[in-house]
Amino acid sequence: MAPAAAPPERLPSLTGTRFLAALLVLAFHASSEGLFADRGTAGVLAALLGKAGWAGVSFFFVLSGFVLAWSAGPHGARPGFRRRRIARIHPAHLVTTLTAMALLVAGGTGLTWAEVVPNLLLAQAWFPQPEIFVSGNPVSWSLSCELLFYLSFPPMWRALCRIRAGRLWWWAGALAAAVVCVPPLAGHLLPGGPVLTMPDGTVTLHQYWFVYVLPPVRALEFVLGAVMARVVREGKWIGLRPLPATALAAAGYAAATRVPYLYGLAAATVVPIALLVAALAHADRTGRRGWLAARPVVRLGELSFALYLVHRLVLGYGHRALGADRGWSTPVAALLVLAALAVSLALAWLLHTLVEIPALRRWARPRPRPAPPRPHPAAPPGPAGHASPN
Repeated sequence: MAPAAAPPERLPSLTGTRFLAALLVLAFHASSEGLFADRGTAGVLAALLGKAGWAGVSFFFVLSGFVLAWSAGPHGARPGFRRRRIARIHPAHLVTTLTAMALLVAGGTGLTWAEVVPNLLLAQAWFPQPEIFVSGNPVSWSLSCELLFYLSFPPMWRALCRIRAGRLWWWAGALAAAVVCVPPLAGHLLPGGPVLTMPDGTVTLHQYWFVYVLPPVRALEFVLGAVMARVVREGKWIGLRPLPATALAAAGYAAATRVPYLYGLAAATVVPIALLVAALAHADRTGRRGWLAARPVVRLGELSFALYLVHRLVLGYGHRALGADRGWSTPVAALLVLAALAVSLALAWLLHTLVEIPALRRWARPRPRPAPPRPHPAAPPGPAGHASPN
């Protein structure tokens, strides 16, 4: 019998960083909600946070690949992997999506089965129509990508484990290059269609969907994260520490605000993000943990998935409740954003406590195998050698 695999080393800094990634997405949506009446302030926020949502989602995809590969180790995914991962995301998705749909119907917005069914099945990102891939709870399109990652992870990881350690960096470079090549490929394959006018360029709707939403394309970042997990595990890390890695990530983000629109969605930030994730994991592994590993931050990181799911609904419907077309002075708008964060955290805690944890307890634990039947002992012989009656 093969020896049992050792439990994976804990990486609390990566858990804590998930909260910061969720905050990036929340900050992006808050800056685009129209809460700030002052045009100067709104312009500054748009310039600073205009790519924060894209960077946060890319971070989640790379981190997802890294963490799953780190947990799997060299022996492959554990039995029941797919069931556990679906139990991790789908119940909370159903609760928030059904809530979003109920709010839409209550507000007088009709829904079609073409919008509802793909969303509930986490297939919405496969459709290039915005009314489908951002239907219901708009942020849940990324879970459609995660579902593909989870379903394909076991065979993908077996293939990655066959890569020799000395070639891991070559594979990481090839995957990063593939992400950079996606925007020009989209421009070549999908030149026509409805046009989207962005502050930093014009693209077609289908190009945007191909580069940012389509699950197989976003899987490149997920696989890159898995390769980086092997880089750290195999002792091939280059020694980059979290602080300079953070500086590189900031430089990548600054570049994302300057490059053509499609390149700013993931291509400009994917390499710094992959290096930052690996640097944080290496720091955890070598005992050089920083403030991201502090228990309060880790606890917030544990709420990050639920926070991601609820924050857009809080911002959007909170704004509607106060006046859909209203804007406020900068101090008041800032307080409203902080209030939205507080409400989102409270709802995230409820979703995590009442839905995520019970679902994981119910479906994510290995199912006990029934014990084989034990044979009855032979009855002792009776008098004169006859079998004793039962």
